Amino acid sequence: MNIFHACDIRGIAGGDLTDVAARKIALAVGLKLAGRQVVVGGDVRLSTPALQAIVIETLAESGCHVLDIGTVSTPAFSYALKKTAAVGGVMVTASHNPAPYNGFKLVLGPEPVSEADIADLARLVAAGARTEGSGSIARLPVAADYLAFTAACARRGSLKVVLDAGNGAVSRLAPQLFRSLGYDVVELYCQPDGNFPHRPPNPALAENLAALGAEVCRTGAALGAAFDGDGDRVGFVDETGRPLDNDDIIVLLARHYLARESGAVVYDAKCSMVVAEEIAKAGGRAVMARAGHTFSKQAFRRENALFAGEISGHFFFRELGYDDGAFAALKIAEIVAASGPLSVLADSVPDYLLTPDIRIPYPQPDKQAVIAAAAAALAPYRPNLIDGVRVEFPDGWGMIRASVTEPLFTFRFEAKTPARLAEIGDILLGALPASLREAVRPRIAAG
Repeated sequence: MNIFHACDIRGIAGGDLTDVAARKIALAVGLKLAGRQVVVGGDVRLSTPALQAIVIETLAESGCHVLDIGTVSTPAFSYALKKTAAVGGVMVTASHNPAPYNGFKLVLGPEPVSEADIADLARLVAAGARTEGSGSIARLPVAADYLAFTAACARRGSLKVVLDAGNGAVSRLAPQLFRSLGYDVVELYCQPDGNFPHRPPNPALAENLAALGAEVCRTGAALGAAFDGDGDRVGFVDETGRPLDNDDIIVLLARHYLARESGAVVYDAKCSMVVAEEIAKAGGRAVMARAGHTFSKQAFRRENALFAGEISGHFFFRELGYDDGAFAALKIAEIVAASGPLSVLADSVPDYLLTPDIRIPYPQPDKQAVIAAAAAALAPYRPNLIDGVRVEFPDGWGMIRASVTEPLFTFRFEAKTPARLAEIGDILLGALPASLREAVRPRIAAG
């Protein structure tokens, strides 16, 4: 398995990502950041402490001045970068991936890491590149300052909310943050455990929100929020326990910000077409970005956007300068307190016939060749190639993309009638190998 992906480095800890590989990667990062201040943090995965120690020691050997911020969420890591004005950083995490995975989210300068940056690191690792210098290591606790800063950017509230940390990195941080602002917090899976014993760490999948929905109903809470393994993604259920599409959450947040100020709102290429329509209705400028944390972050910064959202559950905020699942939950709670039940607010967003993310495993190494062949076959439809292959019609669209973090393809289709949804599906699937075509077609009909 190739551990070098478009946005980060990720693989099975102890398998694809060994201690030896981690040291080689840290040597390559150290070559790029020698003599600079670098922040290093890690999540709660069982493999993280050993990998984090390797990164810290190796970067210091390479001449970096390392600020070890300990076990934190990725938003707290992002806060530490902002607080210290560090040039670079390494967050040891596999984000929403299952427990056996781990990896590195990297900061190598003022701009988000690019595909070219990751490719260059892979080249340096293969070449055994390294440098030596006189670095240093210093401990820098950031949790208290992160909580104070984040709370200062939000309003106080009194709603009852259920917070499902999924035993991840925000298990203690999220409840503390909400309670500091006056919320009545019900904790669910808020004991850190890198085995993730209660649910997978991906909150973008409705099946992973079942226990959260049940707890919201049992306690009479106004909403529930579930976080991923490192706390930068979030999924929501309303007061009835219903899991909500993040397309709807993006629209609600966009309306909230655009009611106060005009500007750009970034959304990712897998979103429903209702997102761009509702941003425009609210007076905003809708900007599509390629799906993936780094690509949304690049567009968010380039456009100086008010806000950016992905259906995966990443939400970026201008007042923070980065994405934060817990802060997104605070903003949704603020909207609910001001405007009524979350179920009613979500139902105010028009619904089209939109399939969920259709995820088809594909372990073969030729994903990009499959995408290229599909783009060529669909050339008469003038596909949008910002992220895989997306074909747009006046009444719908379809998309084929290769995941940047997992060995699979994702598909999504949308239309205004069932017949048109099937037609759009047939057009795109006709450009795929038979094995993929037959795996996806029943999922479109199921919706």
